[in-house]
Amino acid sequence: MSGTTPVEVSDPSGAGPEPLLAHGMGTEPVPPDWPPLTGAEVADLLGRYPGGGRAPVRVRWRSPRPLSAAALVESGPGRTLFVKRHHVSVRRPAGLAEEHAFLARLRERGAPVVEVLRTADGGTAPQLGAWVYEVHSTGAGLDLYRDALSWSPFTATGHARAAGAALARLHLAAAGYDAPRRSVQPLVSSFTVFAAADPLSALERYLAERPALAEALAERPWRADLAAVLLPFHRRLAPLLGRLRPLWTHNDWHASNLLWTTEGPEAEVATVLDFGLSDRTTAVHDLATAVERNVVQWLEPGFPVRLDHLDALLDGYTSVRPLDRAEAEALPRLLPLVHAEFALSELGYFHGITGSAENAELAYAYLVGHAAWFAGPDGTALLEHLRRRLTPGLG
Repeated sequence: MSGTTPVEVSDPSGAGPEPLLAHGMGTEPVPPDWPPLTGAEVADLLGRYPGGGRAPVRVRWRSPRPLSAAALVESGPGRTLFVKRHHVSVRRPAGLAEEHAFLARLRERGAPVVEVLRTADGGTAPQLGAWVYEVHSTGAGLDLYRDALSWSPFTATGHARAAGAALARLHLAAAGYDAPRRSVQPLVSSFTVFAAADPLSALERYLAERPALAEALAERPWRADLAAVLLPFHRRLAPLLGRLRPLWTHNDWHASNLLWTTEGPEAEVATVLDFGLSDRTTAVHDLATAVERNVVQWLEPGFPVRLDHLDALLDGYTSVRPLDRAEAEALPRLLPLVHAEFALSELGYFHGITGSAENAELAYAYLVGHAAWFAGPDGTALLEHLRRRLTPGLG
């Protein structure tokens, strides 16, 4: 069955004389970690889905995102699908099933997320050799930020406001979803180490489950760096941790993971994409991630801050879901730490899976450097702006 699908390949990137380039850790494109999807490969995959073995397959666009291989494919007239492929060292079917169950719950609650298609045997993450796949419907809306680097700024203040409101609606849809947090796997943005009263002990447990990360950290002064840079922020956050309710969250909220209703500056969010980093954290952790990803321009010299986008994002969010007192107090205290566990996960990925010493070093710099920036003058000013806005009566 899987070998009967005819293949028609129109590959604007990756199959011709110009090689496909991916987004790297900086601003320059780099060769991808994983080979691009091919038309023949997708045809074989879609033959495992109901009705997928009859129409020609055409690869229309390949994603430049670096941590997996993904493409938009045309499978028959008027039918476009999004196909994503992971190496088994990054995602196993059971790990993807956790993400897919969350997506299914959100769809049941009316959230604007894509549908994960099922194979003829009912699965959502078929494994073929060393590769594990997902096939999604394409979401409604315009992909205005498709070619933008991750963490690029919004192009309009209205987009920031709309993104904040959409994040709040997603949190309302996620409420009551009580699945346990995700199993141990690379490239998940968790909140366990710095959600603990004793983060060093929690990190020791975290490392015991992630030997590649432990090996990477053994080469670096991580204990001294955590004590000097991250733990002071944790001490300020610690009194509030017990008041933050757990919630399954997106954990990668930036403009290029959203589709939009129009091309204009007042566009609304039509579809939310890419739940690959999702896990059980808290609503304020997800909101802090949205601030860190979109408001500080990490890819520009000097790391300028868009306070207009910050205020619009918060206006949009709180217009739908007002923050309670603990969340309002926690947001500026959590913001300097919100990146940390994803940075650890990236460090383990680059050290243990792709073997990139250069990217591993950048991931460690991300872990320590982003927190250190919040202790400097610009970061302190941002945190004070947040504190004054969210808790004006605390002095």
